[in-house]
Amino acid sequence: MRAILITGGGTGLGRELAHLFAKEGFHVMLCGRREEPLLYVKDEIEREGGSAEAFVLNITDLDAIQQFIVNTGRAEKIEILINNAGVGHFGAFEEVKLSDIEVMMDTNFYGPLYLCKTLIPFLKNRNNGTIINIISTAGLRGKANETGYCASKFAFRGLGESLQKEYENSIHIVNVFMGGMNTPFWEDRSYVKNPESFMNPHHIAQTIMEQYQTSQEIKIERKKS
Repeated sequence: MRAILITGGGTGLGRELAHLFAKEGFHVMLCGRREEPLLYVKDEIEREGGSAEAFVLNITDLDAIQQFIVNTGRAEKIEILINNAGVGHFGAFEEVKLSDIEVMMDTNFYGPLYLCKTLIPFLKNRNNGTIINIISTAGLRGKANETGYCASKFAFRGLGESLQKEYENSIHIVNVFMGGMNTPFWEDRSYVKNPESFMNPHHIAQTIMEQYQTSQEIKIERKKS
């Protein structure tokens, strides 16, 4: 069975993509920091007749990634990698802790880098290997009070665009730039007062599914009323 690895697969956009790919016949490998939401999505998919597994994985740990993917023989089975996991800390630049910026760089940039570094040797030998990078419009333009977050996403964008050029003849790489989504990403944060006004992650997941096979870049922004 064709397999897909989705980081941040327990909530939000990762969860929605997991359901859609499962319906397309993929075995979904859900990865994230917390086991409970991953198991919940796994059970949802299986109740719908799909196939899924849940794994707690720290994507900022290269050794853990290699152990999980390569040493267990899973790398040969993975056809699609979705780099979806991300974290954000917001506020005035002078007030944001350096440790929080480091966490964003580790998760939003080094995590995808480590996963690509690990899986690309296997994906390039397939005829249909694909990487989908969920980057955000924060990787397209700077924003006040989001300096560290944008920096991490700009780095992610540079990674994704460079890999597109380097592996254009062997791996299909898609970079996705979407605006704010109404997901648990905003829980317990005062930075955004009304996340309900943001885009529905199911709509974004559907758009990605419709375009990823024929596009290298997908941009999805909220329409202004």
